[in-house]
Amino acid sequence: MKKIIGMVLFLVVLYIALLYADPNAGSAQNHYNLGKRIGFYGILCLGSAMLIITGGIDLSLGSVVGLSATIMAILLIDQEWSPFAALAAVLATGAAIGVIHGLLVTKLKLQAFVVTLCGLFIYRGAARWIAGDTVKGLGRLSPSLQSFKDLVYKSDVFGLPKFLVIFLLLCAAATVFLHFSVYGRYFFAIGSNERAARYSGIATDRYKILAYVICSVLASFCGVLFLFEHNSAQPSETGSFFELYAIAGAVLGGCSLRGGEGSVFGVMIGTTILWILPNLTKMWGIPDEFEYMVIGGALLLGAILDELLRPRSEKRLTG
Repeated sequence: MKKIIGMVLFLVVLYIALLYADPNAGSAQNHYNLGKRIGFYGILCLGSAMLIITGGIDLSLGSVVGLSATIMAILLIDQEWSPFAALAAVLATGAAIGVIHGLLVTKLKLQAFVVTLCGLFIYRGAARWIAGDTVKGLGRLSPSLQSFKDLVYKSDVFGLPKFLVIFLLLCAAATVFLHFSVYGRYFFAIGSNERAARYSGIATDRYKILAYVICSVLASFCGVLFLFEHNSAQPSETGSFFELYAIAGAVLGGCSLRGGEGSVFGVMIGTTILWILPNLTKMWGIPDEFEYMVIGGALLLGAILDELLRPRSEKRLTG
């Protein structure tokens, strides 16, 4: 609870600093753009957080986004699939990737870091191969495809960007799953002590695979959203570094890379902090080249604070 309160206070300080940094920071347009970025990357952070809670990690998320965006463009334009069939195929691809990751980690006992790092290269190469290493765009949209794009991306909801609304709906579903269902308790139990969870009768392999599937499916969905926002996908670039943003948002939100810790509300706060920071640096006139340094510094600070606070909390529990 103290960690969540600390994150909320830090977010409030950042937001106040943002408003005082530049008069334009409080504009509706800046808030809209900020909400869109929080919504898009929040979906990735949410999937990554659910996996991290079980003690896993996925370094291939950015490549999955790029592959999914490329496949969606090919199915819609080159193969002339219906939008809903193409969406189902892309999400099924993400689910298959998650199953493969989960099986390799649980059945062959490979390290998640190695499996997903290999996936990072494999899926990026696959995207370039199926696209002929060329940009795949939507071009001029047909009426049916334009309607589908408006449904998924373009139209706002009560003035809020669709990305943010989708993120909030997914957060509501994840909150019920993680914090109010027995299956969510299984996730936390596996991340805290997998061996003890297995001895208590929990099908640990099954739920770890489920966590990988959720993470990859959300990444595939982000690939679809990316395609509709930018109207094109570049196989060699789309999604680059997205996995780092996802992990950073989850960790800033209170998820421990050791597993067994985290909350949906924390992910929401962490994602917001993740994107207010670079917005604040721009308002202060700091060059864009320092954006990664600011994000990396904030992530390192969060990890240091987590490590410093952990002994005290563990001592309190054992004492």
